[in-house]
Amino acid sequence: MISCLCKSAVCGLIALATIARADTRTYDFEIGWVTANPDGAMARPVIGINGQWPLPHITATVGDRVIVNVKNSLGNQTTSLHFHGMYQNGTNDMDGPVGATQCPIAAGASFTYDFMIKQPGTYWYHSHTSGQYPDGLRGALIVSDPDGPYKDKYDEEIVLTLSDWYHDQMPGLLAGFLSFANPTGAEPVPDAALMNDTQDLSISVQPGKTYMFRIINMAAFAAQYLWFEGHSMSIVEVDGIYTEPADADQIYITAAQRYSVLITTKNDTSTNFAIVGSMDQDLFDAVPDTLNPNVTGWLVYDAAKPLPDPALIDEFDPFDDFTLVPEDGEKLLENPDYSFNLDMKMDNLGDGANYAFFNDITYVQPKVPTLFSVLTTGAKANDPVIYGTNVNAFVLKKNQVIEIVLNSDDPGKHPFHLHGHAFQAVVRSEEEAGFYANNATFPDVPMRRDTFMVRPNGHIVLRFRADNPDKHSKPVKLHSFTNIGLTATLIEAPEELQASLKVPDDQIQACKSQNIPIEGNAAGRTDDLTNLDGAYVSVAPLPDGFTARGIVALTFSILSAFIGMAVISWYGASEIGKRTPPGAVSRAVK
Repeated sequence: MISCLCKSAVCGLIALATIARADTRTYDFEIGWVTANPDGAMARPVIGINGQWPLPHITATVGDRVIVNVKNSLGNQTTSLHFHGMYQNGTNDMDGPVGATQCPIAAGASFTYDFMIKQPGTYWYHSHTSGQYPDGLRGALIVSDPDGPYKDKYDEEIVLTLSDWYHDQMPGLLAGFLSFANPTGAEPVPDAALMNDTQDLSISVQPGKTYMFRIINMAAFAAQYLWFEGHSMSIVEVDGIYTEPADADQIYITAAQRYSVLITTKNDTSTNFAIVGSMDQDLFDAVPDTLNPNVTGWLVYDAAKPLPDPALIDEFDPFDDFTLVPEDGEKLLENPDYSFNLDMKMDNLGDGANYAFFNDITYVQPKVPTLFSVLTTGAKANDPVIYGTNVNAFVLKKNQVIEIVLNSDDPGKHPFHLHGHAFQAVVRSEEEAGFYANNATFPDVPMRRDTFMVRPNGHIVLRFRADNPDKHSKPVKLHSFTNIGLTATLIEAPEELQASLKVPDDQIQACKSQNIPIEGNAAGRTDDLTNLDGAYVSVAPLPDGFTARGIVALTFSILSAFIGMAVISWYGASEIGKRTPPGAVSRAVK
């Protein structure tokens, strides 16, 4: 009896302790324009929060509730927030992708995100509207873990963000990117690389201490190689998944990936050491002569001593994240219940622009946000047809083991991110391996993370359990450039979601205020749900016989004609006897 009472008392104390350390973290974010010049080369408008940029960190502890009250004061743009890497189990309406789980937040409007923190690790938040976040709307989201396996292994945490930076704003860059004038789909090359949203970053450290660096690549496009001169890293977490410690001298971190690494400082303070980030120039179709792909910071042992230039290296040799082993030892998910291919390619459509495709489908945002279609279509929510031809929908049953075979028919490196889950990577090929041929040996304990890179013309095989009964969009490649259509949509246990989720009134109002329908199929139809008349669809295909090479030739012919007409028009409008601008006549003659 006494024993039982004692056990009950102990359980009560543990429960009270858990309740006591849970908290509600409330953030009031007014999103608006400010001016910044992070690379020292050009001041430009950036998207700040509460009149400041860089943005504040969101911090929480496992078990906390996070409330983010957003007011959109941009004036000229809608917005949204996505909490990248948060599974949002039970709160999928708080995930943030416009067109998938919500309507955009209109200029002048307010919106509240409210969700529980159930997972520790290193994350970030960013706009999920029209490629907006590279204009500055992205920041760190850090979740502490009082029970983490490495909590006693370090003295201090340091957040280190990497990013690329553009001098031009995203609306103009995206318009030029997705244009007949760019038929090969060459992504805009960044103007600079940043470290903690600046350059020449100094991080003060003390000798003989161990620091946990939480590293986040918040780039629009560029992956970076990262190393700390004179110091070795011990990788202990990726994308919120604890790993067995793995030593690395250099890591490769794609856009949207995160790493936590332990670094132990030296015992003397005679020298400061460079931290080097270097953008992967293989991603750029052409490298401008003016581009410095590197960004340098320093571990500063003694501020009175010089900050050394980084040493030149002969080649990049990053750690292979595929070899990491999750600390929890989760075994391979065997015998998939549902396996499907996503075959990726880039191609041109009838407007001459270059788009991305999964299984010959390029994503187009539906008229009704997909989550709202799930919630308002009853048993028909199990039919992928109702979500639209260009949504690329796959309906999953609860607790199925899902296998995605992702084949890349493209010579570029592509990061793939899955909302709502971390997936097991059971196969990842080398470059030029072609499509998966069912010919690999799977690891017993596969690596897990939520963002993986597939190599050029290679493949990757991913598995996860569909235990998050919500709708999840899977944006792929470049988050700022998902406008090119590289997205598939996974709908998990739709009827269960109907029974468990009620969308808050402010989300409904966000749609109604912009005349966005909130019921029915992708076309907004509520009677015949398989009738998609009026749904948004992609541009029509190119006529037979047209190729990207032909579009390039045609484009330059048209541009040349317009240039010639512009010169002739100017010349014809000038006064007789006036000298033409130097070079104008010579160009016209040539």
